[in-house]
Amino acid sequence: MPIRKNTTKKGLEGIMDSLRSVLENLPALQWQDYLDVLIVAFLIYKLLPIFRSTGTARIAWLVAIVLGLTWLTEVLQLNALNFILDQLLAVGLIAIVVLFQPELRRMLDQVSNIKLKEFLNIKKKGQDMQLVISQTVKACESMSRERVGALIVFARNSRLEEYFKTGTMMDAQVTEQLIRNVFFPKAMLHDGAMIIRDGRITVAGCVLPLSDTNRLSAELGTRHRAAVGMSEVSDAVVVVVSEETGAISVAVGGMLKRHLAPETLERLLSNELCPEETTQEDNLVLKLKQKLQKKEKGDEQDET
Repeated sequence: MPIRKNTTKKGLEGIMDSLRSVLENLPALQWQDYLDVLIVAFLIYKLLPIFRSTGTARIAWLVAIVLGLTWLTEVLQLNALNFILDQLLAVGLIAIVVLFQPELRRMLDQVSNIKLKEFLNIKKKGQDMQLVISQTVKACESMSRERVGALIVFARNSRLEEYFKTGTMMDAQVTEQLIRNVFFPKAMLHDGAMIIRDGRITVAGCVLPLSDTNRLSAELGTRHRAAVGMSEVSDAVVVVVSEETGAISVAVGGMLKRHLAPETLERLLSNELCPEETTQEDNLVLKLKQKLQKKEKGDEQDET
């Protein structure tokens, strides 16, 4: 036990020495060094959304755990375990490529699909998102009443271009009638998923990955499993209308919210797809309510 305590103490002293060295060298840094740090921080900030999906997160956690264990065994001088972990790191890249091939492919697709304008937050102005949400909710309400199945994907940071080749390109304005026509039972594209990106219907009839989770009810069919599967591998918001019951559901982050009323669906989509606008609208409504309350109190005081 004394040996382990001394080893841990030496490790902490090494960390403190490194911190002191960094602080002492700060005045000697030039403007190029600060620029270098800012660029690296900016790249990390922009690439972090890629690791929100379940697949890429698994890879990141696995690598982090192995690196952490390697450092810990070196500090504690667990030589045998440290040797094994060093060898694991040596062949780890090949093992990760083999074991996580689908996740790596999706991650590389996301990186390759990042355009310069989007990377620098210069986005083209598409159809107003509130209008898109309104038209989608109206279509879902009608399809729910008529028991017409539907699967609608709203793309966000993940561009989802890897799924375009499984469907039919459209690039059309989002309207209630067009959504209902696409999912009409006798239409060619009704069995697949519709992807809405940048406020426009980009593609329809797509095939989505199915979730293998055991948390879903056995009564849920392929549409719901595809919705949850897409939300597991991306940051997309997926709306489902059940063909059997007409129930409206939404999948976000691998979780499925079922039996939503049209008003709840509209509020949920607004919160997920345009949270800043929703917050501003809520603030305006709150201010109007406060003004009305003050006016009512003033009128009451005048009457008395």
